[in-house]
Order: sequence, then C-alpha cells, then structure tokens
Amino acid sequence: MCTLIVRTGRPLTFLGVRDEFTDRPWEGPGEHWPEYPGVIGGRDLKAGGTWLAVNPAARRAAALLNGHGTPANETTKVSRGDLALRAAYTGEMPDTDLTHYDPFHLVVGDLARVRLFSWDGERLAVSELPEGTSMVVNSGLDPDSERVVAYLPRFREAAEWGELIKERPSSDRAALIIRHELPDGRVFASLSAMEVAITPEGVTYEFADLTANLDG
Repeated sequence: MCTLIVRTGRPLTFLGVRDEFTDRPWEGPGEHWPEYPGVIGGRDLKAGGTWLAVNPAARRAAALLNGHGTPANETTKVSRGDLALRAAYTGEMPDTDLTHYDPFHLVVGDLARVRLFSWDGERLAVSELPEGTSMVVNSGLDPDSERVVAYLPRFREAAEWGELIKERPSSDRAALIIRHELPDGRVFASLSAMEVAITPEGVTYEFADLTANLDG
C-alpha cells in the first residue's frame, strides 16, 4: 500500500489505497487467516499477508506501507505482510526481530489512539498521529510529499472520501490513483482502496476494486 489517510474521532476512519504490480495476484477482503480469527483484509496471494487488516470485535485496524531505508539481508528477509495482521489481532507492534523486514510504516488504531511505527532498517520510531486528518505515504508523515501537498487539504475538507478515489489513474508523481507502465512492459498501479469506519457500536468497511480503470 502506498497511501493511507486517517481521520481520528468517532468514527475513526482509515482509507488505504494499494499500489502494486498488476501481475501480482491478490484477492479481496475476507477472513483468510485461521491463525488470526475474526481479522479481515485483502490477501496478497504471493506472500500471504495483507496491507490493511480490520479486527471488528476489537474495534481496531492496522495498515502497512513500504518505507525508505536499509533493506533487510536477502538471505534472512521475510515478508512484511504479516505485520498488519498481527497488529490488528493484538493491538500492539509485533514482538519480532525487525532486522528480517525491509523498511515499513505500520499504523495501528482504535478509538483510544492511533500509533505510527516506522522502521528504517536500523531504528524503530514510534509516534501518535495527531487529531484530525493525516496522510501517511512511503516517506511517512511527510508534509513535503507531493501527494500529501496535493491531496491532504482535499481530504480534510471532504465529508465523504469516495469521490477522491474515482479519479482516473495518472502517471503524475503527485496523483492519488496511479498507473505507471515500466520499460519492461509491467504496470505498477493503484489496484484497490478500502475505507474502514470504527465506532463504539461496530466496524464497517467498503472495498473498491480499481483494476477496471487500468486499461489503456
């Protein structure tokens, strides 16, 4: 996932836009993991994990974004896709040797607080997201990111976010919904979006498959 928008309060709202190679297989949200009963998310069929996990019973969500920094050793590297699952299930940063993971940002939120865990390959930084609407990208809570500059004001002003993910895919670096055709012919694009709303009464989510918009 390359963009996460979070609005604190009641409801607590997460909107995650997943950017990935179009030839990487995946499936939509469901309870795909018996070892994490009740946790819902879309599943990456190559590595088995997820980018945005929801635990309705706990009124909790966790989202994973790739980060910048020092990559893990190729001989001991493991997929980051389990981190959001484990965090959504327990409510905590997974207790594991982070040197096995490439850099990431992990956002874990419930109605009490929303925390950002950022691993750059050498150091783990922990912070709480401020009240209001925030945008997390691959460079973290980065106010200078072109995407943040272009879209955070729009998300702060919009009562409903659905229209913002209906834009046509673009190759612009600042675009929210992207489509980049690489020299080798592969396509890297926004494949899906999932919006989660958490209240004391329950959790709802809306999933949008964006792949129909990628032709061209």
